[in-house]
Amino acid sequence: MEFEEYLKQKKIDAIAFKNADNPRFLEWSELFKTMHPESFTAQKKFLINDIRRRYLLSDL
Repeated sequence: MEFEEYLKQKKIDAIAFKNADNPRFLEWSELFKTMHPESFTAQKKFLINDIRRRYLLSDL
């Protein structure tokens, strides 16, 4: 699974996230490559919720 697909599953707009907070996006993208998606979710759970609130993916 790619990081952008993961963000879509979590209802996070990857483009908005990348444009607004590129350093964190790149850090998380690299970290995501090294671990299982469930482990990534467990490690970043509360941060993911904050990012989702900021960059909610709209259902078009």
